[in-house]
Amino acid sequence: MTDCTFPTDLFAGSRFAVAGLGRNGSAVVRALLAMGAEVQAWDDKNPPEADPAQPRFTAAPIETLAGLDALILSPGIPHVLPAPHPVAVRARDADVPILSDAEILFQAVRRAGSKARFAAITGTNGKSTTTALLAHMLEKAGRPVAAGGNLGTASLALPLLPDDGVYVIEMSSYMLERLSSFHADTACLLNLTPDHLDRHGDMAGYAAAKRHVFDNMTSADLAVISIDDDHCRAIAQDYAAQGLTVAALSINDEESVTSIAAPMREAPTLPGAHNLQNALAATAMARHLGLDERAIAEGLRSYPGLPHRQALAGVIDGVRFINDSKATNAEAAQKALLCYDKVIWIAGGTAKSGGIEALTPLFGRIAQALLIGRDAPVLEKTLKDHHVAVENCGTLEAATVAGLAAAKALAAPVVLLSPACASFDQFASFEARGARFVDILTRLRDSEAP
Repeated sequence: MTDCTFPTDLFAGSRFAVAGLGRNGSAVVRALLAMGAEVQAWDDKNPPEADPAQPRFTAAPIETLAGLDALILSPGIPHVLPAPHPVAVRARDADVPILSDAEILFQAVRRAGSKARFAAITGTNGKSTTTALLAHMLEKAGRPVAAGGNLGTASLALPLLPDDGVYVIEMSSYMLERLSSFHADTACLLNLTPDHLDRHGDMAGYAAAKRHVFDNMTSADLAVISIDDDHCRAIAQDYAAQGLTVAALSINDEESVTSIAAPMREAPTLPGAHNLQNALAATAMARHLGLDERAIAEGLRSYPGLPHRQALAGVIDGVRFINDSKATNAEAAQKALLCYDKVIWIAGGTAKSGGIEALTPLFGRIAQALLIGRDAPVLEKTLKDHHVAVENCGTLEAATVAGLAAAKALAAPVVLLSPACASFDQFASFEARGARFVDILTRLRDSEAP
């Protein structure tokens, strides 16, 4: 196969409903229409308009699902907990499957006759880096590859790949609950810590959702599971007992770590133990997909990193400014703090449950904390209770300027933006927060120039 577009009649005669028209849902509508399907779509907050040029598209509330092949529900719309959206209830009553766009992509690829392989990646943290790293390895090795899903490009916006191609899909727990025939040739579970419990009820429900990444796999496939937490260790043992081929990885396994130690030393965009876990997982999957050790090593060395994930945002007067805006919870910030012995820490925003209490063992690394956002007073109390020097700066601009001054005064080589909080009190997204940080640095560097 050489054509990179799906046949225009691939889903001719099929009828789908799409609820939620954000980045994901809008891509689903466009793709299904391009493949010949009939689509009814609706968004409660941003209702779509009819398109006279597209007779197979209906813009109307989804009141009935009778005769439809499936409901594609945007990831953010609940279908069970904390309360199902009414359209999900109607779908269940009508016995219409509720699917994610990753499931529809898999069906489309197989209908189109492509034997392209699928690599699926999930976990609480590290999904995006592992997805991007594996895709980079494959691309550097000359393999046709398309990456997306929960990361970047929506699954159904990806092109049709030839038989030797690989889809690398980052999969959230929301997506994984809505699979049917999806079959990964290799799938990875990186780690499990409490998250999204409002959507899954409890930790057992969250783990059950994550386990769907291994659905439909056989002993010819490879399940990659990092066993550095108790939940994943139990899941690895369970699947191995069921006869699945399991690569159980640990950052404490000397043999595994040694095998990639040399290229990791030359990989500046993969600092810290958490990125070692990501690299081990991507390496195991790459080997299963046919890459040799030379190609894997080159992929590790040349990996450019993802924006807003411990990215070097700039250097001013020898002080390195690190943009880790993606760290929207304490656990993610912990991974960044572990990489530096002495740091000026910019944190704050909308705090998650538990705040930053989990970070107390690392407070000795913080020469000074500079806080921003709505919940700065909550974080400030925790830091003061543990005798950490702290200033409530209010805004990111003020904190960044103060960060440069503090770094010089305290001989701290790094100013780290790793907020441990969501961004929505002051920014539209963590991406917007990180971009503002880079912009502030550019202006600050220009003002500091002689």
